[in-house]
Amino acid sequence: MRRADRLFQIVQHLRGGRLVTARQLAERLEVSERTIYRDISDLQSTGVPIDGEAGVGYILRQGFELPPLMFTRDEIVALVAGARLIRAWGGVSMARGAEEALVKIEAVLPKEERARITDTQIHAPKAHISMEERRIIDAVERAVDQGTVLNIRYRDLESRESQRDIRPPGALVLGQGLDGDRLVRIAQCFPYIPHGSYRGSKRCGPPLPR
Repeated sequence: MRRADRLFQIVQHLRGGRLVTARQLAERLEVSERTIYRDISDLQSTGVPIDGEAGVGYILRQGFELPPLMFTRDEIVALVAGARLIRAWGGVSMARGAEEALVKIEAVLPKEERARITDTQIHAPKAHISMEERRIIDAVERAVDQGTVLNIRYRDLESRESQRDIRPPGALVLGQGLDGDRLVRIAQCFPYIPHGSYRGSKRCGPPLPR
């Protein structure tokens, strides 16, 4: 669990109107009591009205509400630009996720900040990616996330075809080659072949999860 999520959970657990000990919080959040003491001290230092002390327990004063999610101007611009880049270059699921994330962000922004989303004039050029290729990008992303092996048919620059098992440790978009092909470094092959670059137009068969 990320520390930010843990701090949020501590506040939620202290809303019940009764004392909660550091040991109880530590057991619920699966961390040490020392970590809980440090987190509570940090929350108190930022103005969260937590009363109590070590060995007795803690309680959150009534009426406290977490402030709404806030972003700075630069953060909003970065999120919008990133989402547009994913929409232009990402897979089907990734592009949909980027759009849905922007909708959620817009929903929690104050009214005066929402216009920054549509006013941001940073755009990603639309890539010439077929729907099939976008689905392949999603398949590679899932393989990276789950650590699974993909089986692909591949044609190299000399037009030699081969069947390969690959386990992609990550995907890095390098841009475009001189011939307009997208270059994406993705995988380690089995049997081992040194990492190499993949040209979308040179692939002759889609990856199949194995």
